[in-house]
Amino acid sequence: MNEDFEIERLAGEMLQEVLRRAHLASAPVLAAVVAEEARRIGAQPLVVYLLDREQKLLVPVPSPDAGEREPIPVQGTVAGHSFISNSILELEDDGGRRLWLPLLDGTERLGVTEMTFAGRGQALTEPLMALCERYAHLIAVLISNKDLYSDFFELLRRRQPMAMAGELLWDLLPPQVLATDAFVLAALLEPCYDMGGDAYDYAINDHDMLHLAIFDGMGHGLPAAGVTAFALSAYRHSRRGGVRPAAMYAAIDAAVHDQYPTPRFVTALIAELDVASGRLRWISAGHPPPLLLRDGHLIGTLDVAPSPPLGLLLADHEPVEGEESLQPGDMVLLYSDGLTEARRPDGELFTEERLAEFIERQAANGLPAPETLRGLRGAIIERGEGALRDDATALLLEWRRDTQAALLPRTVLAK
Repeated sequence: MNEDFEIERLAGEMLQEVLRRAHLASAPVLAAVVAEEARRIGAQPLVVYLLDREQKLLVPVPSPDAGEREPIPVQGTVAGHSFISNSILELEDDGGRRLWLPLLDGTERLGVTEMTFAGRGQALTEPLMALCERYAHLIAVLISNKDLYSDFFELLRRRQPMAMAGELLWDLLPPQVLATDAFVLAALLEPCYDMGGDAYDYAINDHDMLHLAIFDGMGHGLPAAGVTAFALSAYRHSRRGGVRPAAMYAAIDAAVHDQYPTPRFVTALIAELDVASGRLRWISAGHPPPLLLRDGHLIGTLDVAPSPPLGLLLADHEPVEGEESLQPGDMVLLYSDGLTEARRPDGELFTEERLAEFIERQAANGLPAPETLRGLRGAIIERGEGALRDDATALLLEWRRDTQAALLPRTVLAK
């Protein structure tokens, strides 16, 4: 009880000082601040690692505690296991204890934190472990906040130069994970350094309505990114005005046409999910239909008569709106044609069927949407199974599949 009381006292001092110092701390010194204050509870060193843009490496954030540490692969390492599984891992370390903790801002996975308690032979107590988990959460929130005002963390995440189109689109996009008690939504956008005209967006608003959309602009590079960014802004303007998908189509179609009088267009899939009931509605502007998986198996595409792409003013009637009542455990994949046009080494297309098969395998393994899409990225880019010929974008929605718990800090593993 005395130790628990002392931990509570030190925790109050640590959190108070971190918050006080964080007000005026710049992004480059944040890792040093959180490490210095962790000394109060006996953690030394404390090192922060961020996930790189390609989701392959955990990159140490420079600080005195980080020293000369090198990036750590996600696959096949203890740090990577902590990241993939959102597990808090406690291990013996030269007579002390070492913790690996996931860095989570909400459910967005930023990386991991390494905390070492030298000279501590016994496993960490439950109150101290809980404090470390909450401290890692605070570190993630502080990183996200400082990231708004600095290029420091963004540059750490990059392992190669970013194309100008990527600079434009990444700054517009929301985080790649959103989850509540009822659903998990994850996003993929590749190639991460050189994409052109693809983008995604979402928002969870009043009355438990989830809005989601995916866009694919004509062409490649900065011109394609420009028209997509404009269409994305027009979509948000309509969404925030309370406009339904059919009316959104008309507004975006006209806005893109007026801004780009020379023929430029954007395909899109715009959807709404009533989170409480599972009722999904969508329209297509010349975009591939979503895939619906039930009980872990593809049951078909969510087809609807498509309207012409946005920006051409070719529609002679209101878009046809599709509707589907989702069942608990259903998965819906929105994607751009860059995924199904990826090629295997033998020249064959990745295809809609192979895409569905991959999602089915991941579902059978019980992986949540973010890890499923990270694995998909590896399948089409890293492992030689396919090669991208165009931008590839996906939104994977899970409704009442009960995978959201896997996105939170999990059971401590002591070794």
